[in-house]
Amino acid sequence: QFFVFCHGLLQLSQLLVSGYLKSSISTIERRYGLSSQTSGLLASFNEVGNTLLIVFVSYFGSRVHRPRLIGCGAILVSLAGFLMSLPHFITGPYKYDQSVASAFSNVTDLCRPGAPGPRGNLSGAACTPRTARENHEVLLVMFIAQALLGIGGVPIQPFGISYIDDFASERNSPLYLGILFSVTVIGPGVAFMLGSAMLRLYVDVDKVSGDRVQLTHKDPRWVGAWWLGFLVAASLVALSAVPYFFFPREMPREVGGGCRFPLFLSDFPLVLLRNLRHPVYLLVVLAQVNLSAMVAGLATFMGKFLERQFSLTASLANMIIGAVNIPGAMVGIVVGGAILKRFQMSLKQCSAMCVLGMLLCLLVAFPLLFLGCPTQRVAGVTYSVSPGPGRGSEGCSLPCTCPEDAYNPVCGADAIEYVSPCSAGCQVVNVGADSSVLNYTGCICISGGWNVGSAEPGTCGTGCSHLFVPFVVLSCLAGILASTSHTPSFMLILRSIQPEDKSLAVGVQFMLLRVLAWMPGPVLYGSAIDTTCILWEKQCGRKAACRYYDNTLFRHRYLGLQLFFEAGAF
Repeated sequence: QFFVFCHGLLQLSQLLVSGYLKSSISTIERRYGLSSQTSGLLASFNEVGNTLLIVFVSYFGSRVHRPRLIGCGAILVSLAGFLMSLPHFITGPYKYDQSVASAFSNVTDLCRPGAPGPRGNLSGAACTPRTARENHEVLLVMFIAQALLGIGGVPIQPFGISYIDDFASERNSPLYLGILFSVTVIGPGVAFMLGSAMLRLYVDVDKVSGDRVQLTHKDPRWVGAWWLGFLVAASLVALSAVPYFFFPREMPREVGGGCRFPLFLSDFPLVLLRNLRHPVYLLVVLAQVNLSAMVAGLATFMGKFLERQFSLTASLANMIIGAVNIPGAMVGIVVGGAILKRFQMSLKQCSAMCVLGMLLCLLVAFPLLFLGCPTQRVAGVTYSVSPGPGRGSEGCSLPCTCPEDAYNPVCGADAIEYVSPCSAGCQVVNVGADSSVLNYTGCICISGGWNVGSAEPGTCGTGCSHLFVPFVVLSCLAGILASTSHTPSFMLILRSIQPEDKSLAVGVQFMLLRVLAWMPGPVLYGSAIDTTCILWEKQCGRKAACRYYDNTLFRHRYLGLQLFFEAGAF
């Protein structure tokens, strides 16, 4: 029982490390100028190390000191977590365009008619060979950390499960494994809640005093303390690893023991072919591949989707996913298992239940395509402005000689968003007692000519918050319905193959899920999201993070992919 407790704790903290990346992915994109395709590749990269080793490790299971190997794996996972936060310490403080000259810089992004030549902007000013190298180093460190995370995670689950199954009584084993399984479902929820808490703190909370930060966490330029969660999670993993070095290689078995099926390498190709030629096994695994691909894209980019569609902060988006969507999926899994047990279902009834669950899920998820917000009106990006002396979106701010790549959105009194105060032609900034920006005045491009125009800091938002609650309710319901098919589909696999093939069949199933769903899934979703970008940030002449998406296209492509995989599973 103590081993089960330790293993539950270790699995929870391991999932905190891997789940936390997904909760802070949009923040890391903004901080280091990554496209969604790159961040999707980063999110799925831990599967590479994992997939390469999982079959070998499962094979050597009974011949090694399992608890110690689990401990070593946990140390690697902990190291990976600490490595993930390293980029924060090797790069300089976060720079953003601002209107108030600060201790860092006297560059401002206000309109200065008659100022000589186009001005540089603060965030792009430091384009030296060193910053370009820094960016490559950041990516390299993160990819290495993700690979280590995958390798370290290899012994944890299979060895833990087989160790418990070997030494627990047959009666208690399902209960213990059920406890571990519920932990693996809770883990990501806890990770998103941790993300929600950490992203409320400013990224350079350790480098810059609070009074010098001119942003609030509602500002589109805000970057939260993404690195802090990795330190918390990695420390927890390191603590959880300690007891494993003191467990014995073998335990006295609880009364009424089970048995294990040894797996020999010579049988491996035969057993593999036998399972892959089994139509039920193959089709159910393919259905699970579709479901896993859907979940992979959801887990990685759902936060970003909610932020962009409904103008939420990263912190609130994580809170919704951690407190609503993930518990919803847990409810679905538990309900599916309970129905199976209550009605003692045959294999045909199991498959009928999976089909029904997926059909209902499709029906509930379809309306989501239409529940979302239009793209906000952004001058010169999605909307051409005509007031002001210059006429035309560029014309009115021409005398201002604006920085080319400035990004400090303001919302004009005309309800049109401008990429920076300069592009709105604002000449005066009014600052509060705590040095936060109250508003901008004298904005030439905002209806009313030279003196009348005023603007508020921050984006105008997408202005359809009334659709947010229906969206969350429907997506949660779709998640519950899809996850009712989780347990019956596992039962279909376990009951349709020969008993001696079980452990290998489950290993092959997980390997196929990784190779066909968890690895390509996030990259596929990220690439689809990138195609909907309408304004890219430029860093040192290369495309960096996306600043504005076509919201309707984003919704159709992101949720369309989801529906595609749900239909595939059905």
